[in-house]
Amino acid sequence: MNLEFSPEEQAFRDEVRSFIAENYPSDISGSGLRDDLSPEDMVAWHKILGKKGWSVPAWPVEYGGTGWTPTQRYIWSEENARVNAIMPLPFGVSMVGPVIYTFGNDAQKEQHLPGIRSGDVWWCQGYSEPGAGSDLASLKTTAVRDGDHYVINGQKTWTTLAQHADWGFFLCRTDPDAAKPQEGISFILVDMKTPGIEVRPIKLIDGGYEVNETWLTDVRVPVENLVGEENKGWTYAKFLLAHERSGIAGVARSKRAVSQLREIAKAEMLDDKPLMQDFDFARKVSQLEIDLAALEMTELRTLASEQAGKGPGPESSILKIKGTEIQQRLTELTLEAVGHYGTPYYRDLADAGSNEYPIGPDYAQHSAATYFNMRKTSIYGGSNEIQRNIISKMILGL
Repeated sequence: MNLEFSPEEQAFRDEVRSFIAENYPSDISGSGLRDDLSPEDMVAWHKILGKKGWSVPAWPVEYGGTGWTPTQRYIWSEENARVNAIMPLPFGVSMVGPVIYTFGNDAQKEQHLPGIRSGDVWWCQGYSEPGAGSDLASLKTTAVRDGDHYVINGQKTWTTLAQHADWGFFLCRTDPDAAKPQEGISFILVDMKTPGIEVRPIKLIDGGYEVNETWLTDVRVPVENLVGEENKGWTYAKFLLAHERSGIAGVARSKRAVSQLREIAKAEMLDDKPLMQDFDFARKVSQLEIDLAALEMTELRTLASEQAGKGPGPESSILKIKGTEIQQRLTELTLEAVGHYGTPYYRDLADAGSNEYPIGPDYAQHSAATYFNMRKTSIYGGSNEIQRNIISKMILGL
C-alpha cells in the first residue's frame, strides 16, 4: 500500500481546501453540539455541496456521485475535518440512499435520490425499538398488507432528529410466522407526514433534544414504498449497517481532536508545568495517537479494497469498534485536561446568543456535554459487543 499522495492527489487536496475556504458558511461552526444548531444550519453545507455536485461522493456516478477514487474521498473527509465542517446528515447520504440505488426500483430512485443529493429532503431511521436495540431482529413493529397499502403499528426509539424529518426508513415485521426472527422483516419508506405518526422528544440529561420516540398507529403506507422484496428487509438492513459502521470510525475528525487535545494540554497547568509535560498524561495521549494511526491504516486498507471493487464487509465492524473506543477516550482525556472547568454546564450561555460567558476557557465549554454524549457511540450502529460477535463469526470463522 502506497502511503504517499500522488501529485494529482495533492492537487485535488488543494482544490478541495480552496473550495471549502471560499464556500463554507462563515456563520456556522461545527464546534457546538448538534442540537445547538438550527435545522437550516445543519443542512446549509449539504445544500452548497449539492449545487456543486459533491454532496454524495461515495455514490456511483450514474446516481449523482463524483467519481472520486477512495483516496480522493479520504482527502475530502480530512479537509472537512480540518475545519470541523458540519457534514451532510448520514441518514439519507450514507444509509437509505445506497439502499435505494442498490435495491430500489426505478420509480423509487427517481423520487428519492435527487432530494437526498440536494439536501432538500430530510431522512430519519426507524430501526431500534424499546425491546430491540442490539438484538434488532426481535423487533415488534408490524406492517400488515391491506390491499395496495401496508398498515403499520408499533414504536421506534432513539429516532435521531425525527422532529425535522420529511421521510423515514423503517424496518417492519411483515411475516410474524417466519422460521427465524431475521426473516419476515421488510424495509419500508414512510412519509413522516402520514396520519398516525407521532414523534415524542426524549430529553437528554443536558437538556438537549436530539432523539425521539416514534409511535406509528394504523399508519397507511402505499405498497410501492416497499424497497426490494417483502420479507427481505434484513438483507438490506445489514447492507445499510455496513456502510454506517464504516463512517462511524471518524478517523479524520479524531485526528483533529487529538491536535486540539494537545493544545489544551499545553495550556492547562499541573504543578506549575503544562499538563502535556506530565508523564502519565503524555503517555495516555501517545497511546491514543498510536491506536489512531493503526486505525487509519486499517481504514486505508478498506479504501484500497473498495478501489479494487469490493464493498464494505465485516471489516467495517473493526472500524466501528476501534473508532468509537478512540472517540470515547478522546473525550475522556479532554475532560481530564480541562479539570474543574468542565463541571459547570449552562446550555443557554453563549450558543443561544447570551452576552454572558461560561466559566473557564472556551475550549472547556462543551467538554462535559460532549463526553456524556459520546457514551452512545459504542452502542449505536450495532453495539460493540455485537460487532465482536460478527468479527468472530465472519472473519475468524468461530
